[in-house]
Amino acid sequence: MHKPVQKCVFLDRDGVLNRERGNYTYTLEDFEVLPRVPKALKLLKRNGYLLVVVTNQAGIAKGLYKGSDVAACHQKLQDSCEGLIDAIYYAPNHPDFSASLSRKPDSLMLEKAIAKYNLDPAASWMVGDSLRDLEAATKVGVRGILVGDKYPPDTHAWQVQDLWEASQFILAETKKPA
Repeated sequence: MHKPVQKCVFLDRDGVLNRERGNYTYTLEDFEVLPRVPKALKLLKRNGYLLVVVTNQAGIAKGLYKGSDVAACHQKLQDSCEGLIDAIYYAPNHPDFSASLSRKPDSLMLEKAIAKYNLDPAASWMVGDSLRDLEAATKVGVRGILVGDKYPPDTHAWQVQDLWEASQFILAETKKPA
């Protein structure tokens, strides 16, 4: 049976969903879901978007923490957001230790989700706080929005403060006549 094509918002984790700390976030004490994230996810979900997290977790390859630490943080994220996230993919690699096509700016995490959920890249978005997030999205034909203040204004065509503003932007763009 053929599954209908779906639209998705891909989400980077650190700096988009939880506070970016400047180093690795892997303890529950340090994992702080950003304000307005649950509200933004609810809005996107109500408008028919699947929500898929794609996150690099190089600290695993570096031996700083384990996959179980990442899983605990992701459970806290789901609990904070009423379980709205449909899937979470993470790349435990770092180029100094193990090569991987999953790690952004490569696009394997997005490709896996596109195949599994029958996603339409042209109707989907990537929200990230790093240019490598947007590079991964571009490789698979997904539009990207840059959030946060890591880069100066006008670094990217679509740049907003946070996920809430990104969700507003996505919905406004979706309502524009083609």
